[in-house]
Amino acid sequence: MKNRPCLTRPLALFLFPAALLAAAPEARFAAMSPEELRAYERDTLQRVADLSLIPPVINTDPLPKYDYDRLDYGMTIGIARTPRGRLWAVWVGGEDGPKAFMVGATSDDDGATWSKPRFAVDSQAPHLPLPRSVIVGNIWTAPDGRLWFFFDQTMNHYDGRQGVWVSVCDNPDAEKPAWSAPTRIWHGAVLNKPTILANGEWLLPVEFPAFAGSGPMRFANTELEPLRGANVLVSADQGQTWARRGCVRFPKPNWDEHMFVELKDGRIWMLARTSGDVMQSFSQDGGRTWSAPEPAPFKHPVARFHIRRLASGRILLIKHGRTIDTHEGRSLLTAWLSEDEGQTWSGGLMLDERTGISYPDGFQAPDGTLYVSYDRNRASDGEILFARFTEADILAGKLVSPDSKLQCLISRPLKPRGKK
Repeated sequence: MKNRPCLTRPLALFLFPAALLAAAPEARFAAMSPEELRAYERDTLQRVADLSLIPPVINTDPLPKYDYDRLDYGMTIGIARTPRGRLWAVWVGGEDGPKAFMVGATSDDDGATWSKPRFAVDSQAPHLPLPRSVIVGNIWTAPDGRLWFFFDQTMNHYDGRQGVWVSVCDNPDAEKPAWSAPTRIWHGAVLNKPTILANGEWLLPVEFPAFAGSGPMRFANTELEPLRGANVLVSADQGQTWARRGCVRFPKPNWDEHMFVELKDGRIWMLARTSGDVMQSFSQDGGRTWSAPEPAPFKHPVARFHIRRLASGRILLIKHGRTIDTHEGRSLLTAWLSEDEGQTWSGGLMLDERTGISYPDGFQAPDGTLYVSYDRNRASDGEILFARFTEADILAGKLVSPDSKLQCLISRPLKPRGKK
C-alpha cells in the first residue's frame, strides 16, 4: 500500500502474532476499511513507541565496552565545570541516528588530559523490534554544585514523542561519582542548558519537533500534535518539579535547539534553529506568551549555535561565519559579544576555521574564563574539542590572555571505521 511503512522481520513479529503471520494476515485485514487499517497500524506502532518509556540506566562501569578503541563516531552534547574545577564532557557514539548512545569523561587538569569514559547511557537491547536510541541532551552545573545530565530516549531516530530524562550527580568531584536513577520529566528533547531567571525560576528549553516521527514511527504519537514546537518548561523548586509554561511554533520548523536570554528590561529572548534563518521571539510574561517569530540579528546555517548572558552583563554568541551577518556552512566557528542586548556585536574571535565543525555548547567559569565544546567531522575524525578563552580575546579578535587555548582535544574515537 502507498505510504505504508516497510516492516522488518523483528518489528513484524512484535506487531503480529506468529500464528497470524503463518495464516496469511491479509485474510484478517481484507474486511477492514482504510481507516480501520490505519487505526490498527497506529495502535501497534504505539506499542513499539512505548518501549521508550522504560527507564534508561546510567552505566558507571563502562569499560572496556565503551573505551575509545570501541568507538567510531563523535557528536558533542555539552561541557560543564564542577565547583572544584573538574570538567565534564558528554558526547554521542554510534551515529546521529537509531544506533546512538552517550558517553561522558572528565578532566581534573583544566582540559589538558581527559579520562577514559566514566559513564555510558546505551538503551540498545537485543530483541527490540526497533533500535532505541539516546541521541541528544546536555550537562549543566546548578548553583548548588550538583551536576544535571539531561538526555532523550526514543525509538528509532525519532518516534514522534521522544522524552526528556534527567539524572543528577550530587558528588561530581568524587573518585566514583554517583548518579540518580533517571526520571522522565516530559516529551521532546533538551539540547541546551537551563536559564535561571532573576526571580529564581529555571527555564528549560524543550524541543518537541513540529513534525511526525521518522521511518516506521511516522504514524505514532499523533495525538500530541497540539504540544509540538519550541517549548518552555519551568521549575520554581530547583528542578524538583517541572511545568510546561509556553511554546513557540517557528516557520520552516527543524530541530528547534532553542535557547533563552533574560534581557535587562525583563523580557525573555528565545532564539531557535529552523530550516531557514535562526528565528527569534520575545516574551514579556515569563514565557507564557510569545511575540510573532522574526529573523534573528545574525546569519547562521541550519545548525546549533550558543548564546548566553555573561557575568559582565554582556551577551556571548558562538556562531558560524567570519562576520555576524554571513556564514559558510558548518565551518568558521567564531565568538562574539554584545553590549546592547543583542542589537550589535563585536569581536569575531576565530575558534576553529576548519570545515565539518558544529554544535557549540559552553559555560563561564567563576574567574570569567569561557569554555566552548564542539565536534569535528563526526563520522570520520569524530573529534570532540573545546576552546578556552576570555572576553578580552573576543574583543581583540585574537588570543591575548595567557591561559587561553584553541582546538583542545577531549576525545577521538580509535575504532577503525566500518569495523564491527
